[in-house]
Amino acid sequence: MALTLLDVAHWSTWAVCAVIKLPQLAAVLQAGSARGLSVGSLLLELAGFIVFLRYQIYYGYPLQTYLEYPIIIAQDVILLLCILHYYGKKKRALFFALIFWGSWYMLTLRKWIIDLAMNLCTFISAASKLVQLWCLWQTRDPGQVSALTWSMSAYTCATRIFTTVVTTNDLAVLIRFITMLILNIWVTATILHYRKTKKTD
Repeated sequence: MALTLLDVAHWSTWAVCAVIKLPQLAAVLQAGSARGLSVGSLLLELAGFIVFLRYQIYYGYPLQTYLEYPIIIAQDVILLLCILHYYGKKKRALFFALIFWGSWYMLTLRKWIIDLAMNLCTFISAASKLVQLWCLWQTRDPGQVSALTWSMSAYTCATRIFTTVVTTNDLAVLIRFITMLILNIWVTATILHYRKTKKTD
């Protein structure tokens, strides 16, 4: 059976997402520091991912269109635990876990809740990128922020724009991926800019 362009997009997205946070985790663990990383950005990203995954499941969309999200969420949780550890705030992890766990169930109590959450999801996810950008702008130092992780995120958004158009054509999902693609490219460019600036100093 020949692979179609859609199959290639799905498979490449899953492959990238299987390791998407590993460059960031490696940078943090190698440096023994979470300098440059924003806890707020990561929490907003996790919230956006959880809402998006729950929305896809609720509406019975094909598994291929969201299979990477449980993998990314697991990697984000590990990254969050590392960041909290290096910032000396490990005790907050249980609080965050309870909030996310409760939200997972509350999202589908009523159809209007999941629909509203999905519409807000784009703003939440965009806010996560903007918080990271703000952190970079304030410090003018990328610290341990991985340009590779952010560029892989941009790639997966681009592939998901294509797969969404071909499979579900859900406008809310398309708007989310287009917005995230633009912001992921912006964060990547900002990281690379400050890295280059730091090297020339």
